[in-house]
Amino acid sequence: MTSKNTVQVVCVAEFRALEGKTGALIEALHSLIASTTKEPGCIRYELNQRVDDDRWITFVEKWKDQKAFDEHCKMPYITNFFDNVRPQLVEDFAVKLYQEILP
Repeated sequence: MTSKNTVQVVCVAEFRALEGKTGALIEALHSLIASTTKEPGCIRYELNQRVDDDRWITFVEKWKDQKAFDEHCKMPYITNFFDNVRPQLVEDFAVKLYQEILP
């Protein structure tokens, strides 16, 4: 029987860059890494680029719990990205939360 980690939160945040804005989007998202990884609830914060469509840039994140993730979402550098930077660089995006299925 499988079990889940029901405390930790896994987030997959996918962003599709506007045409010609992929480099700028990568730079903007990369700039979030240093501050985010210093947050006490951050376990993993990994930036990736899709192989079959390089305009898709994705964070795979793991947080100690829902509270830590919610606090992360309120950080000024995150709200600034979503409110001010994202509209200029992103065509489409999705942020999805998961629970890890344990081995």
